[in-house]
This record gives sequence, structure tokens and C-alpha cells, in this order.
Amino acid sequence: MKKYNLKEYALLLQNQRMMKEFYSKDADDQTVEYLTFDSKKVVEGTLFICKGAAFKVEYLNEAIKKGAIAYVSEKKYDTMTNVPYFLVDDIRKAMPPLAEKFNNAPWKDLTIVGIGGTKGKSTSAYYMKAIVDDYMKATGGKESALISSIDIYDGVIREESSLTTPEAVELQEHFRHAVESGITFAQMEVSSQALKYGRVNNMKMDVGIFLNISEDHISPIEHPDFDDYFASKLLLFRQTKYAVVNKDADFADRIIDAAKECERMLTFSTLEPDADVYAYEIQKDGHETVFRVKTAEFDEEFRLTMPGLFNVENALAVIGAAMLLGIPVPYMKSGLYRARSGGRMELYSSKDKKRVAIVDFAHNKLSYEKLFASTKDEYSDYKIVAVFGSPGNKAITRRRDMGEVAGENADMIYLTADDPAGEEVLDICKQIAVYVEAKKCPYKIVEDRAEAIRLAMEEAEGKTVFLIMGKGNERWIKYGNKKVPYKSDVEQVKECLEKYDQAQI
Repeated sequence: MKKYNLKEYALLLQNQRMMKEFYSKDADDQTVEYLTFDSKKVVEGTLFICKGAAFKVEYLNEAIKKGAIAYVSEKKYDTMTNVPYFLVDDIRKAMPPLAEKFNNAPWKDLTIVGIGGTKGKSTSAYYMKAIVDDYMKATGGKESALISSIDIYDGVIREESSLTTPEAVELQEHFRHAVESGITFAQMEVSSQALKYGRVNNMKMDVGIFLNISEDHISPIEHPDFDDYFASKLLLFRQTKYAVVNKDADFADRIIDAAKECERMLTFSTLEPDADVYAYEIQKDGHETVFRVKTAEFDEEFRLTMPGLFNVENALAVIGAAMLLGIPVPYMKSGLYRARSGGRMELYSSKDKKRVAIVDFAHNKLSYEKLFASTKDEYSDYKIVAVFGSPGNKAITRRRDMGEVAGENADMIYLTADDPAGEEVLDICKQIAVYVEAKKCPYKIVEDRAEAIRLAMEEAEGKTVFLIMGKGNERWIKYGNKKVPYKSDVEQVKECLEKYDQAQI
């Protein structure tokens, strides 16, 4: 990989009209060996980025001790050693061009599908990956890369994700890993925050999927209102060659209008036969969902083994993307049939089928509406017991939305911890409870999440579906700034069902 010196990075920032001052200390020709904003990752020759409201000069001094040769910041720091620096107007805007240059624009060597929307991004990313991987296997290609809110795989790293869309420095490094590993396809979730703050600037995606839109991530530190959230989501189309849009989405006309910026657009629908990708005859066949898909090119039957009738929309979205990329229908079928997304619609049942538990990452109004509607349709003679909470310090409106939707549809609710961060679990639960009470749904507040699941499954009577929502298969809960180990909702459910089965013997 070609490497550049400090002077070349200075020219880049100057040409982008981002730089206020460059102090070289006569080290213009020094080569940058690595780029990071994490002081723990610094190696000899690093160009270190000072970012974040909580940034401290101690982090910079730690980086210099480890071998950082210069830093990029919005202000000058009094450091332990006099080192070169780049002062920029906006560190967020400076990161994408720096990341692209350091990694030699790896996105240009990949076919990238970007997935946006309020609900379904993770599932759609896994659906797309399954289709692409089947196609790659048949044609001698490598397993595709994945950047999602659940997992990351780039050919070198396979790990649990911490952000839906990483910062540009990390994102471009993942792409570089993928290219150097011989990977040619990548799919990624694109969050509203990533678009608003430019994490995906200085790159273009081959296909941009817009799934849906509903109020979410409204808080003082995210989006001040729905208009800002929606406008940020629509920025996706400025950076995509082709677009795939849900014709059934709220505000579909506005979304389609924005998508006209792209070279080509396909629409999908389960309601409008004139959509480019239309699903009809949608029905259940045991635990499988069967439906036909009609396009200008084919009219075929598809099957999903992942629960949830609403997942047909996600399937249509990636079928549209696969069509635009020229992937043949057999790989669309095989990929969708085998596709799984860890922590998404994971279904577990007792031996007598009287206890059914669905573990899902559902965490906002739209995902709750879809999940409850699908559950009522598929388990019409079962009671519904819901276990959930809401994250601290963000998306405050979720507390109202989830409380109202669950209160309207559940027979019993257990409110509990879900990454409370800097807030108290009890305070969050009480805020949700106001909206649950307004719907006259019985509830309990059980702060310990494992205990809440156990009580919910022990206290239920008769045929019951348990919706365990928010954490999926995550093995931690965020309290304060620490991720505290947690057995995961999946494991909690399995243990409770095993105990129930033993009691029936």
C-alpha cells in the first residue's frame, strides 16, 4: 500500500479547505505509517487524530509516547514533546479525506451495498451477505465483507460491532483489509449519524437501499427533531450509484424524489403491483414464509426460514440490489433461504409448544409495530408477554413509542435494563411505564434483566409468546461507561425453557 508523508497530508487538507494551520517542525518528509484516533492502537509513525467531546491531552501524550509523529486537532495542545500538528476547522469533516488517502481509496475496489432506514438494516445486511456469499462460492470468489450493528467481518477482523457505521478512519481500514484479503463485495448498514456527520464521505456505494422511515434517535445528542433525522437518512442517495426504495414506506414520495439523484432506481412493495419488485401470495408454511416475487425479469417463488412476515420487505430490498448487481436468481433464493442474523427473530420453543420465545433486537417504534403485528398474526391464540427496556442517554422518544406500542399489544410487560449507560434503570423504566399505564396494560419493573426474563417465563400461564426485545444475542449490558458481562437473552431463554420442559416430565 502506498504511503504518504506529512507534507502530502497537509496539501490534502489545504486543497479541501479544511486546515487552519500546519506546523511541520521541519519534518515534512516523514512518512505516516498508521492513522488512528485510538491512543491504544498507536504504533511508531502514527498520525494521531484528536476527536471527541471527552478528549484529553493525556490521550495525545500517550500516543506520542507510543510513537505518534504528528496530530490532527481543532486546537493546539501543550504536549510533553514538541511534535508537528495539523489544526483543522472540523475534525469530523477532516477524518474521511484523511482515511481515504491513508488507505488508498479501497472502496473503489469493492462492490458496496449500503443499507439505510429505521428498521431492518441488520437483517437486510445479513440477507444480502448470504446471497452474495452463495454467488461468490459458486464463482470462486471470497466471502463478502460485512459492516453491521451486530458484527463486522473484513477478511482480517471478525468481531462484535460497537457502532452501526464506524467512524471513517475505521471504516476505510476495514475496506482496506477486505481488498487486501481478496474480497470484492461488501454490505454495510448506514446510520443517520454516519450520514449526518460524514463518516461515509469520500466514498460512493454501488447500491443504496432505503427500507423505511419512522421517528427514532431523537435526542439532544443525536437528532433534534424528525426533520433532521429524515433529512440525514436521505443523504444516502448522494453517495450511491443505484437506489432501491420501499414504495410502501411512510413518506415514500419524498424518498423516491431524493433517490432520483441516483443513476437508476428500483422500487419494491408488498402492496403495489406496479413496483419493480413486487411480492404477492405471502403465506406461512410451517415455520417458513413463502411468497412469490414478480419483476420485469422473473416471477418466482421464494422462501424465508427466518421468522417474521415483515421480513418479506427486507428480502425484496436485497432482491432488488442483487438484480442491479447482476446476481442470478438461484443465488437470491438459496441465500435468502439459509440467511440468519444473530439476535434477529431467534425463535425458541418448549417441547409442548405452549411456550414460544422470540429474541430480537427490536428497539424502536417501527420495529415494535412490525414485531407485535407479526406475532399476533402468527400466534393468534397465544398471550403475549414482553420484556424490554430502553438505552440511556439517547433516543429519548423511544420510551414513549415502545411503551405505547407494547402497552397496546401485550398482555403483560416486564420493564428492565437495556444499556442504561449514565442513567438509572429505574428512572428509565418509570418513564416507559407512564405510557404502558395509559394503555391499561399490566406491568412489572424488574431492574435485573436476567431476573426479568426468568420471572416473565415462570409467571406466565397457558400458551404464551415471550418477546424478549432490545439486546438480541449481545453478551454485555452497558452501565455507565463499562460493558458489564451478561449471559445474553438467548442463553437466558434457553435456560428458562429447559427448566420448563423438565418440570413437565
